[in-house]
Parts: sequence; C-alpha cells; structure tokens
Amino acid sequence: MKKVFLFCLMLVFSTQFYAQEATASSVMKEKMAAEKKKADKEAKDKAAMAADKKKKMADEAMMKTDEAKAKKEAAMAKKDEMTAKAKKEMKAKKEAGTNMSANKAQVAKDNAMEKEARVKEKASVAKDKVTGSYNGHKVYTGPKGGKYYINKNGNKIYLDKK
Repeated sequence: MKKVFLFCLMLVFSTQFYAQEATASSVMKEKMAAEKKKADKEAKDKAAMAADKKKKMADEAMMKTDEAKAKKEAAMAKKDEMTAKAKKEMKAKKEAGTNMSANKAQVAKDNAMEKEARVKEKASVAKDKVTGSYNGHKVYTGPKGGKYYINKNGNKIYLDKK
C-alpha cells in the first residue's frame, strides 16, 4: 500500500510539473513569437535601410559622374580658351613682326626726312654770311642781323647782341 500511495503522490506531483511546463511553454511560445515578429521587423528595417543606402550611393555616384562630366567640360572649355588665346598671341606676334618691319621702314623714312631737313638747314645756313668764329664754331649772320652758330647736334644757337 505504501507503494500505491507513493505512486499516487508521484502521479500528482508529476502532473503539476507538466502543467506548469505547459503554461510556461505557452508563455515561452508567445515570447518567441513576439521576438520573431520583432526580429522580422528589424530585418525589414535593415533591408529598407540597406536599400536606401544603395539608392543614396547610386545617386551620389550619378552626381559624381555628372560632376566629373562638368569638370571635363570645364577643362575642355578652358583648353579651348587657352588655344584661342595662344592663337591670338601668335597672330599678335605676327602682326607685331609686320608692324616692326613697318616701324623700321617708318624709322628709316623719318631718318631720311631728318637728313633732308639738315641739308635744307645747311642750305639756308649757306645763304647766311659767315662773319666770324665763336668757341671753334663759325658764326653766321642771318637776313635780319641775328648772329648764331651751329652746334654738334645741328641746332642753331643764337648769340646775344652784346
């Protein structure tokens, strides 16, 4: 009888253990379901964030390529501008070379005119009379009576009447 009694007690206690586990397991299942939902939500959020990051990176890459294209276009424009400037400078140098030869011709012409003026001056001096000398220069008397001499530069230097 002791054995039956012990068996009954064991049966009673064992059902209580199972009952507690059953209620605990349903709570555990609910917790696990909640955790699973939470994990699924986090996974969806992470996937959405990853998609957003990919989209942002793609947009940035597009912007960078657009910026690179803009920089290339700016560089090409600058290069074209530089070549245009170089062409203008070359043209200016050619014109300057032509102008230099024209300037040389003008200088030669001016020198010829200056020589003619000196010759005419000397001719007019020849019309004047030589009346003496002053510091090694011939003194000329003009048509109105003024006295002068010609310096080494070909200029007339008038003497005082005194």
